[in-house]
Amino acid sequence: MISITQIKSGINRPENQKRTLKALGLSMNKTVEMKSTPQITGMLSKVTHLVRVVKK
Repeated sequence: MISITQIKSGINRPENQKRTLKALGLSMNKTVEMKSTPQITGMLSKVTHLVRVVKK
């Protein structure tokens, strides 16, 4: 399991990054817990500069 928190805004970011944040269920300072799958890891690689990831 991983805990993902959005720490920076998606404003003025490319559309694909905004869609990735939405698909992950994130908004500012919101934390979600997800299972670490290759699909989730790939999505996180697109928005690493906007989120904080903590492995549990």
